[in-house]
Amino acid sequence: MDVKSAFLNGFIEEEVYVRQPPGFESARFPDRVYKLRKALYGLKQTPRAWYARLKSFLLKSGFVMSSVDKTLFLLSRDGDTLIVQIYVDDIIFGGSSHALVSSFAEQMSREFEMSLMGELQFFLGLQIKQGPEGTFVHKAKYTRDILKKFDMGDSKPMTTPMSTNTALDADEDGEAVDQKEFRGMIGSLRTRRRPGRTFGSRSAFVRVTRRLLELLTVKRGFSDANHAGCRIDRKSTSGTCQLLGTSLVSWSSRKQASVSLSTTEAEYIAAASCCSQLLWMKATLTKNPVLHSRTKHIDVRFYFLRDHYEKGDIDLVHVVSKNQLADIFTKPLEFGAFVRLRGELGVEGVDNTLIKGEIESQWTGLIALLV
Repeated sequence: MDVKSAFLNGFIEEEVYVRQPPGFESARFPDRVYKLRKALYGLKQTPRAWYARLKSFLLKSGFVMSSVDKTLFLLSRDGDTLIVQIYVDDIIFGGSSHALVSSFAEQMSREFEMSLMGELQFFLGLQIKQGPEGTFVHKAKYTRDILKKFDMGDSKPMTTPMSTNTALDADEDGEAVDQKEFRGMIGSLRTRRRPGRTFGSRSAFVRVTRRLLELLTVKRGFSDANHAGCRIDRKSTSGTCQLLGTSLVSWSSRKQASVSLSTTEAEYIAAASCCSQLLWMKATLTKNPVLHSRTKHIDVRFYFLRDHYEKGDIDLVHVVSKNQLADIFTKPLEFGAFVRLRGELGVEGVDNTLIKGEIESQWTGLIALLV
């Protein structure tokens, strides 16, 4: 659902005065100003006032606010559960009971002027398809737009996103690239919360985008580090992935902020990042508030991991290379290894004709976001 003129629903606590609008001045008091009782668009207090109004209404209606995500609210009634997620004036909601969902929609419509958008199909750039087999999330339209934007719609597909025979290095004698275009290319491959690896050449971008023709972009954790893998500044790459059961729910592939002096140090940095994400997931699911810190040094990360290990929050286990799922996020792989790890993560390859054809009728398995 969408709230019409959402910011006008908020009440402000501060004293704010505005001039009379031109053409609507009072004949009796042309020099006076108005004291605001409710929020107006353009005021810095307006978003906070709207959230406070909506939050107060939901709490009075019996909802409980998540201790981790302040925009997530849950309602339990007679064994059924209703989940409400807020993004400014857009609200997505769903529950285990049609009656509970309908009751919430009617309740919101009585309190605010709403537009019911029907079944969720698009949200924050993601496409959602719901069916008897489950709920599928993908970025097929976004993928097609990228290929069209950079004139790569007719490119041949690639079986893997990275070449195993090419080392990315600085090309001092190479032709200068258009920085604006290159940044646009790299920016198009970045997701909102999980940026992909940044490559240093157009050819690498071409390989990744050609890989889009092979993939539709749609409590365990694995971490791995490629020590000093960057040939330019010798920084390591951390790769992590987190799963609920057999479902991949979070992943990360990024260059570390500082140079690691040893493989152990690089592994600790990757493990700490994975641990922090798992603890956040645990807090979200169990409503137990967990304090997270952004650590900068190896000793802090060591004590961070040891502390949670001793508390029993996590269990650190060495994973042999062939079973290390995070390898796919830290290094280029041969086709066979890439396909095997992709399958272990629950991400299925699909025919590239799905991207160019009618996707909606071809839901045969899990469609995942671009790795």
